[in-house]
Amino acid sequence: MSGKDNTTALKATVGVLGLSTVALLASTIGLAVKENSAPAAAPADETMAAVAEVPVSATTDFIALKENSVFLDYKDNVCAGAQLAVANKLCADLEVPTPQAGGNVTKGYVGGLDVGGLEPITTSYRSQNMCPVNVHWHLGTEHLSNGQYDENGKGPHGTAPRPEWAGRDLAGELRGGFRCHHYDETDEKFTKPYDWKYCTNMEVGETYEVHWPHSSAGDCGTVNQYQTPFYDGVFCNLPLEVFQAIAVDPQNIASNVGVHGQVFTVVNDDTYFYPDMMNGMIVDKARNMGTDIHYYTGSTTGTSRNNEMCSQYAPITWQVDRQCHMISASSFDKLCYDMMLQRDDMKDDLYPHGSRELVMDSLVANNAEDAESLAAAAAAAANAVVEEAPAAEATRGGNLRA
Repeated sequence: MSGKDNTTALKATVGVLGLSTVALLASTIGLAVKENSAPAAAPADETMAAVAEVPVSATTDFIALKENSVFLDYKDNVCAGAQLAVANKLCADLEVPTPQAGGNVTKGYVGGLDVGGLEPITTSYRSQNMCPVNVHWHLGTEHLSNGQYDENGKGPHGTAPRPEWAGRDLAGELRGGFRCHHYDETDEKFTKPYDWKYCTNMEVGETYEVHWPHSSAGDCGTVNQYQTPFYDGVFCNLPLEVFQAIAVDPQNIASNVGVHGQVFTVVNDDTYFYPDMMNGMIVDKARNMGTDIHYYTGSTTGTSRNNEMCSQYAPITWQVDRQCHMISASSFDKLCYDMMLQRDDMKDDLYPHGSRELVMDSLVANNAEDAESLAAAAAAAANAVVEEAPAAEATRGGNLRA
């Protein structure tokens, strides 16, 4: 390339660069003018005020939504009215005494009523194709467990005395049972009031015995599973004629209807919160919950029965936790919330019921089983099988050698 050509190319490049610089300068000036002509930014306090004016939706009221839900229409409740009417009867008039509940569940206790070969369920109810059909609770305890919930327990209103079979009949008041030993009036978690949203007539520091009736005839796994009264759930899929046929053998009842019983002292302390009290006894081996169990056959309970008037809804299996546990008031309130969301109207179980007086020894079945003893027996049986195996092998070997 010649020198002249180089000069011409250099001039052309300088010209292009000049035009680019001018264009860039013009753009910069334009942006500056635009920014200067824009309105000034609002002060920070005005911005925050504008944000505050933005409407925030309230928390959804799920209970209110139940009223118009196509899934929760009470008219579709197939268990409504399923209860089979079986009236209480004077215990003395029963041709064959039926075992009653609640009794003494202290380790080693055995009732005085001979029930022959009748046996309670000692495995999980779930393993017997049973499901919880209700949950409700009683003020104080209907059962007695020495050292856990008994006449030496404490509460905001004391405890029930160990009866001389005259009972806990507090005329005009809700009959209360025994209390646990946790209550301490100097500790705020037992005395600080809780703002109950869903449960009613509940009190921090009090003892309550929770019952979860189970049945193989419940409408298990459906929207009709939980019922009030609990009898509707127990008998939901059990016609009268079928019930009468199977009731000829009492074991058929005890093997298909049962109750979990667990005792709590309510505290205003959310470190004791448990989110699901709908589905039966709380089982947590690390905290000895639902592990120390007393098994026996009994009846339904409540204040319409005592040691003169017996329940004929019997015999049913009882599995009762001998230990008393602390649980937060919020746990109970969450339970009541869950109950309010069921298809059936469970409002008549959102508060504590009265407690039946402690059942006399002569009305308590003599078939009590103990979880620890059952486990020991099972372990012994397993060891026996292991010990027999080598002996059997040696015999086979001898035969082969012969």
